[in-house]
Amino acid sequence: MEDTSPGVEDPPINDDGLTEAEEFDSLAGILADGVVGAAGGLVGTAMMTVVFLIAQSLGAFNLDDFAVLTELVGLTGYVPEVLFGFFIFLGGGMFPWPLLFASLKAYLPGQSDPVSGAYFGAAMWTGFVLAFYTGQSGLALVLYVVLTLIAHVVYGIGLGAVFNYFSTRPDSIV
Repeated sequence: MEDTSPGVEDPPINDDGLTEAEEFDSLAGILADGVVGAAGGLVGTAMMTVVFLIAQSLGAFNLDDFAVLTELVGLTGYVPEVLFGFFIFLGGGMFPWPLLFASLKAYLPGQSDPVSGAYFGAAMWTGFVLAFYTGQSGLALVLYVVLTLIAHVVYGIGLGAVFNYFSTRPDSIV
């Protein structure tokens, strides 16, 4: 029996005949959200890598440090350590971190996704700065701290910008 009370409206139905809630909960919607998150993570990680390259050129960070990730999974000697470690890092930037950002962005400071992403990146940096510290001191330590923070803020801005782009498109469900 349908409620025909005055003031009660039916939920809007899209082109596929689904309500917004049904579309959000559909498998296709969930997969689309995952693709958006992965794309945001790829963009953010690419932007972050540029800052890491700048830090490496200044002697504050070494991309060879990604080899420790290969060591953690026990593949040292079987694969190119730095390249494989970077791919592990890239995978983390594309999958679990965007998922966490999507889950938390409503609770993060900022009026837009890129600003919320900057805060998210800064929070992530607190673990990175300790995990990848390799004994820098003096000016190299200052540059390491500042440039890795900038890299993480840039990652968050890139991640948030992609989320913002897809959420404002008329045919997006993010």
